[in-house]
Amino acid sequence: MSFPKYPAYKDSEVEWIGEIPVGWQSTTFKTVLALNDGGVWGSDPDGQDDCLVLRSTDQTINGQWEISDPAQRKLTPKERENHVLEEGDLLITKSSGSEFHIGKTTIVDKNVAALKACFSNFMQRLRVCDRCDPLFFWYVLNSSVAREQFFYLSNSTTGLANLSAGLINNSYVPLPPLSEQQAIASFLDRECGKIDALIAEQERLIALLAEKRQAVISHAVTKGLNPNAPMKDSGIPWIGMVPEGWEIKPIKMIAEIFGRIGYRGYTSADIVDETVGVISLSPSNMNNGEVCFDGKNTYITKQKYEESPEIKISPNDILLVKTGSTIGKIAYVYDQNFIESTINPQIVVFKKIKIDNKFLFFVLSTNFMRSEFENGNVGGTIPTMSQAYISNLRIMIPTISEQKIISNYLSEQERRFSSEREYILKITSLLKERRAALISAAVTGKIDMRAQSKALAA
Repeated sequence: MSFPKYPAYKDSEVEWIGEIPVGWQSTTFKTVLALNDGGVWGSDPDGQDDCLVLRSTDQTINGQWEISDPAQRKLTPKERENHVLEEGDLLITKSSGSEFHIGKTTIVDKNVAALKACFSNFMQRLRVCDRCDPLFFWYVLNSSVAREQFFYLSNSTTGLANLSAGLINNSYVPLPPLSEQQAIASFLDRECGKIDALIAEQERLIALLAEKRQAVISHAVTKGLNPNAPMKDSGIPWIGMVPEGWEIKPIKMIAEIFGRIGYRGYTSADIVDETVGVISLSPSNMNNGEVCFDGKNTYITKQKYEESPEIKISPNDILLVKTGSTIGKIAYVYDQNFIESTINPQIVVFKKIKIDNKFLFFVLSTNFMRSEFENGNVGGTIPTMSQAYISNLRIMIPTISEQKIISNYLSEQERRFSSEREYILKITSLLKERRAALISAAVTGKIDMRAQSKALAA
């Protein structure tokens, strides 16, 4: 869809903004702000007149609220009075361990204002002056116009990814007349709403595809592929009936499990540069059921690598996360693009597998096995399960010929599911790019909303 442009443009003299319509200004943010102040954290709550304090974790990366477990804090009356949020306030994340979260901005709507909440010290509150529309500037702040400036300023000025009131004040923003700000905000609400609905539909399709994938795998590894096969009771409630001839065995009878033993762990002194080290795989190297050797790898010394030959990774090994927030995560080591590697203490590796490796992988990746892994959590604040617990879990084992037939069938289904998923993700990515481009174009005046706003008013 094409949109009308303004009849004449001028150079804004700001790299991130580019050309703007004649009649617009480019100005530093401080000229449009009535308030630019930091947050407060207070002290631990005691259950007596505590106050909600919103945090940057209550904000999504694209500037939406996701308030599921707001923090309760004890604030003084003065702190509460000075930091309570009002409708139209803009909350910007100024400190984060992720570059993608620096500068994310939410707007306080009626529902959030009704909470009478304050905001944390990792956030900055911006309140625009009367001649400005807060919704327009919410779009500006979540566009490349502001986010690219914040990323550059927060890194090049301080050396750390951290924004300050001064950096925000000195960033540049486009400034159209108030009526055009309001028209642009209304236009973006309408058009982005359409795009967001399409994105939500694609995300729903991804979820349905994941459910279908799980159903196909679970049925194949517990019931087989022959619908007319005679069945017997497995004796395990969550498995139910299985084909006759299938066996139920603990994992320790069909594979050996190896982990990084405590005294063979490693410290920061063992971590080296990629040019001289060996990859030590972590849960972040396990994505969509396979091991990925690219990305942000950790490398350890050759000496430390050689200390534990039993956990050297080989093609067709199976990795399982036994410690951490992703407990139960599974990945297969394919031989294509394989790189010499080992594992970190969060992971165990299945080796010396006596059945079809891919069949075991599919069994371990089912939801019912994930439930078994989670039930084995013996950790406190950090979830963990023992290798002994994993070894004693029982699984269903068909004949070797059936294992190969099932694993080949599921591998083909995986390729089909992966292809469908990639197609949906591509559509979603294009929609998100379209949304971002539309916002940037609108807030910098590449779309003339004056005629449309007059038509709507009439």
